[in-house]
Amino acid sequence: MSLLELRGESAGYNGKSILRDVSLKIEPGERIAFVGESGAGKSTLLRLLYGRLGNTAALMPQDSALVQSLSVFHNVYMGRLHQCSVWRNLRNLLFPAATDIEEVRKVLTPLRLEEKLFSNVGQLSGGQYQRTALARALYHPGRVIVADEPVSSVDEHQASEILSTMNCEKETVLLAMHDRALALEFANRIIGIRDGGIVMDTPSAGMTPEDLDELYLAGGMITA
Repeated sequence: MSLLELRGESAGYNGKSILRDVSLKIEPGERIAFVGESGAGKSTLLRLLYGRLGNTAALMPQDSALVQSLSVFHNVYMGRLHQCSVWRNLRNLLFPAATDIEEVRKVLTPLRLEEKLFSNVGQLSGGQYQRTALARALYHPGRVIVADEPVSSVDEHQASEILSTMNCEKETVLLAMHDRALALEFANRIIGIRDGGIVMDTPSAGMTPEDLDELYLAGGMITA
């Protein structure tokens, strides 16, 4: 059974149409990278997919959406707020339970953030901030992760670590990616977006970054 299917969908915001007549089927276990120039509609498509998936998916938005005034622990714990009672969530805001602390620590350790457990998010470096956003998404129980430019603030080595962790921890991975080489390395399916539509949908095996050039060339024709 397919995880999700779109048929002739359109979407936008503030009364502006961004996506037009998009059809797409996603199967469990796929690693999909959505690629294309800025403004092509990648983020809008991810928001549409996440909205349809609901609590079966964890979201890592482009702006990370962390709460600056809270600690790393509290931001990561927010990944499971919907699973817990209001009372438990309020208690953890003031007096975090030892079991919850250890669960969050386990998520932070492979991301090399365990020493920042109770550090204020506003004091983190760009890379630490992005890894905290990933930790929150990984702590979410959903088996799907929807991530918009998840490695834009880290170096190549950290980017590889983050993408590898996503692929290991989540069953299905849906990414909007700027780095074409990384997209081809960590995704098994490439979907090219241009002018609000899907113009390429192909396995990544055997592709090179140059094979995606036409997505970024003005007036280029997509033949794949």
